[in-house]
Amino acid sequence: MEERELFNDTDNQRPDYKGEIITLLNSNISPKALLSKLEDYHENDIADALDELSENARKKLFRVIPPNRLGEIFEYIDEDKAGKFIDEMDIKKASSLIGEIDADTAVGILREIDKQKRALIIDTLEPELKKEIRLIASFDEDEIGSKMTTNCIIIRDDLTIKQAMTELIAQAKDNDNITTLFAVDENGEFYGAIDLKDLITARSSDSLGDLIVTSFPYVYANELIDDCIEKLKDYSESSVPVLDDQNKFLGVITSQSIIEVVDDEMGEDYARLAGLTAEEDLREPLKESMKKRLPWLLVLLGLGIAVSSVVGAFERVVAKLTLIMAFQSLILDMAGNVGTQSLAVTIRVLMDESLTFRQKLHLVMKEMKVGLCNGVLLGTISFMLVGLYIMLFKGKAAVFSFAVSGCIGVSLLLAMLISSAVGTLIPLFFKKIKVDPAVASGPLITTINDLVAVITYYGMSWLLLLEVLKLG
Repeated sequence: MEERELFNDTDNQRPDYKGEIITLLNSNISPKALLSKLEDYHENDIADALDELSENARKKLFRVIPPNRLGEIFEYIDEDKAGKFIDEMDIKKASSLIGEIDADTAVGILREIDKQKRALIIDTLEPELKKEIRLIASFDEDEIGSKMTTNCIIIRDDLTIKQAMTELIAQAKDNDNITTLFAVDENGEFYGAIDLKDLITARSSDSLGDLIVTSFPYVYANELIDDCIEKLKDYSESSVPVLDDQNKFLGVITSQSIIEVVDDEMGEDYARLAGLTAEEDLREPLKESMKKRLPWLLVLLGLGIAVSSVVGAFERVVAKLTLIMAFQSLILDMAGNVGTQSLAVTIRVLMDESLTFRQKLHLVMKEMKVGLCNGVLLGTISFMLVGLYIMLFKGKAAVFSFAVSGCIGVSLLLAMLISSAVGTLIPLFFKKIKVDPAVASGPLITTINDLVAVITYYGMSWLLLLEVLKLG
């Protein structure tokens, strides 16, 4: 039994490739031998090790590895880190590296580099690459054109099958996105797409026009990423064409870029839901983290003061029925949780840009219905449990105990119903005024629902317990 457990532990242990690479680069092994050993490791493992190497060890790596493989390694590195690493290289090495990576990746990395060094690197690039980089860099970061690549096969729509095959072979040596070919007319306007398999299996006597799919999806370069991300996700194509305003073919968005864009959008939305203005990482400086968190915290501080002021307005209720203070957090927490749930559902639904007014109205009604039903159930449970608790543990009369718990149950029902509506209507309002609905962050919704819950709870306590039942 012990031998089998030992075998299983050894069998499940993952090799420490990162540690091995760091050890290699910190050793005195000759450059040729080092390059030979590094060839055994995947580019992603080398990229993973870069951040934990000293600057001298990284410079050693940059000198040893040729630009073409270094370019493959940098495809696995975040753009901000890649910019930092390129700052450690001389202009010649940096230019060679930029020349080996896709233009869209190069643009992202160059944005992270010192402006003066960036200009020097761009000046030393090949004219064609320089043109591509300037084209992609001409679009704002929130436009889909900033994420495109020119790494694709483009052919004229009036070629023969044989001519198209010749053009494919000629372009394939410089482009690796070859599963789909894109056809343009004599003016460079996008006409359609051809599947590589269809071209390979076509007879020379066939017409190229019969292979071109003219209903292929496409986007415009100046479209906002938020506006066209759903369209891109709905198609399973490896590349989607990007056009200018004159319908001329500029480049493509690859499936990998789509995944990265979706991941970035989800990261930004998650940050906003948490009340941050942007994403953070572990190495974020204190000042930067504070800048990202303070704006919403100041807004929430103001709302928090408003909540406290409302509680103060019900001072007479609290003075006469001190016991109800003990159950304030129950109402507030449940209202906040319900509102956050409705917010999450609404933001997910709003990713569909084609929602009609009727569908949005149905969403509001559905969320309120869910809030109402959950409120009835949880309000009834609270009525029973809180009433028994007050009667058994606080020694109060049954009438008083269940009057208070009844007030709590009704307040809980109303708070959950209203919070469901608030959690749905606020992101819908933000969407209507062209603001990212994720701005309606969890902390914001929770604080607003606290305000709703406090008014509901103390208002019902005043109305039912003091005015109607005269318990005070």
